[in-house]
Amino acid sequence: MSDRFDVVSEAAIRDGTATDAYFLRTETTLEAAGKNPNVVAEVTADQFPTGEFELLSGVKDAAHLLEGLPVDVDAMEEGRLFDGGPVLTVEGRYLDFARYETSLLGFLSHASGMATNALETRLAAPDSTVLSFGARHVHPSIAAVVERSALVAGLDGISHVAAGELLDAEASGTMPHALLICFGNGNQEDAWRAFDDAVGDDVPRVALCDTFSDEKDEVLRAAAALGESLDSVRIDTTGSRRGNFRHILRELRWELDSRGFEDVGIFASGGLGPNELRELRDVADGFGVGSYISNADPVDFALDIVEVDGEPVSKRGKLSGRKQAYRTADGGHHVGLARHDAEGEPLLQPLLRDGELVREFAVDDAARRAGDDAAAVGFGD
Repeated sequence: MSDRFDVVSEAAIRDGTATDAYFLRTETTLEAAGKNPNVVAEVTADQFPTGEFELLSGVKDAAHLLEGLPVDVDAMEEGRLFDGGPVLTVEGRYLDFARYETSLLGFLSHASGMATNALETRLAAPDSTVLSFGARHVHPSIAAVVERSALVAGLDGISHVAAGELLDAEASGTMPHALLICFGNGNQEDAWRAFDDAVGDDVPRVALCDTFSDEKDEVLRAAAALGESLDSVRIDTTGSRRGNFRHILRELRWELDSRGFEDVGIFASGGLGPNELRELRDVADGFGVGSYISNADPVDFALDIVEVDGEPVSKRGKLSGRKQAYRTADGGHHVGLARHDAEGEPLLQPLLRDGELVREFAVDDAARRAGDDAAAVGFGD
């Protein structure tokens, strides 16, 4: 059956019925009145720069949503930081794209919010391995959106298998507490050794060491059980039992080093965000970040008509006329009318021309842009 899960189909997104009802009623009204003006519409979060940058993601999905429609679309590149003004502009007959507004905003809003938070974690521990563990906190139908947003921000890996297959990115992860519990209290060594014997050589030997007893006890037992095979230990202690997490990790590092396990890394996870990563980055080698990314607030994008049949217009509170956003050499973000020359790099570039896609998408390129832009504008400082 096709309706076992509450998932809107790709067909509904493509045909525009994945929309708010008032757009379909607007279509009916305009068609009955014989009106279908040529308009310019802009997607914006803030009209003017506020000094608070956010990271753009979701452009690939937005492009494929509008692909094939008789419209021209300009957009910032995925992985650019923005602060006021448009991130995407659509020009065409209004009825050719009106019903797609809901999905367009959804693609950009949710992904950009998660990418922004992921970039905060990336910059909080720039020399550490940071993995996305957040897919479990969202509906599985958007797991790939979570993971792609994390990769756009420059995270080192993801955890979701199906998302990884879709994104051509290998999923990371070793063992949950459930594995240790299935072997039983006191039998942790059996669980660690069974894992070592069962999984492929390409899987890192990362032992989870906080299930039944003190973290130091389990870490040293894992090191003794696996010896040179052990790559890292993961500490995921629940918050109610964590105490001083930094002190715990420092103690583990000391005890491992004192027994000759200097090469065994320490990986931390469990409710971590940028503040915790900054506090722990010198005592842990890597981090798993989940809810801070997946539960990010969507960016509050809106789509507004700013020009009708060549004449500037807008609703109250919005700025009329087609605009361009610029990045200056000193990292400034400026917004101006597109017809005026301005200093800086114009950020809105062709995405679709008469419905034809004129841009390619590569996550690695987007991540590189995110890192460069973050350095240019001082994001995360």
